[in-house]
Amino acid sequence: MAKQTPPTRERIIEAAGKLFHAEGIRAVSVDAVADKAGLTKRTLYYHFRSKDDLIAAYLDTRDQPNLALFKRWFAETEGDVAEKVEGIFRNLGRSARHPKWKGCGFLRTSVELINLPGHPAMTIGRAHKKRVEDWFSSIFEEAGTGKDARQLARQVVLLLDGAFSVVLLHRDPSYMEDAGHAAAQLVRGRLPG
Repeated sequence: MAKQTPPTRERIIEAAGKLFHAEGIRAVSVDAVADKAGLTKRTLYYHFRSKDDLIAAYLDTRDQPNLALFKRWFAETEGDVAEKVEGIFRNLGRSARHPKWKGCGFLRTSVELINLPGHPAMTIGRAHKKRVEDWFSSIFEEAGTGKDARQLARQVVLLLDGAFSVVLLHRDPSYMEDAGHAAAQLVRGRLPG
């Protein structure tokens, strides 16, 4: 049975995602994306008004899969809430050992667009990070941390995003694991009795 070709828009986003991940968003031209997708530049512009719209669409497609992966790692880790949070960091550390690992695409994009806070990709990146924080907050609230749930979620996100940065700088995934241990201690200190 022949492999079905995905719709044109999806092919463009998939091609852009591979190139953006490998080279960064500024280094990749619209011509390169069109070429990788096997289309003309005109076809690409039929689906996306600009490269900025394409960057935003690429990040938007990463939002739910990234959050779903965190949720899966959390669910698969045995133990209490603190151990489950640490499990997310441990899995990220494992991922960071892969030679093609390049960190968080949302953070990498925000660095490249630092002077463009109104860029649609920045809006999507902020929304993604907020969804992750909201998810952690709901977990902590359910675990009984009470009014501290939001602050605790923010602190865990700070450890998470800080670890992404330091792992990229040092190329040492053990920083992710150390951040996970710190997150677990932080969470454990806020759990009731």
